[in-house]
Amino acid sequence: MDLAHRLRRESPSDDLVHLNEILEWDVAVGDQLGGLLLSDVANLFVGAYCVKMRGGTYRFQAQYLRKIRVPAPDAIDAPTASALAQAFKDRDRAAATDAAAALYG
Repeated sequence: MDLAHRLRRESPSDDLVHLNEILEWDVAVGDQLGGLLLSDVANLFVGAYCVKMRGGTYRFQAQYLRKIRVPAPDAIDAPTASALAQAFKDRDRAAATDAAAALYG
């Protein structure tokens, strides 16, 4: 059974996305992913596909998160990985954006 069918069977909601299972990121690398998703770079990816509502929030579906281009964990150099993880732990959007901008070039 492929992953899409397995996720539908395990989850009653199509909007529920298991990032750890799909991307095979471990817990330590999860902070790096969190930093990447916290950044304005990820915000630009999502904002390109959805409607911006009053108050600056987005109306989007889970399919837009799949459009964010995420590099493989082993493709991220150590200083950038550390900066993304620390930004996520501190919930520092500016630091996450700086690290993501360095990652995407």
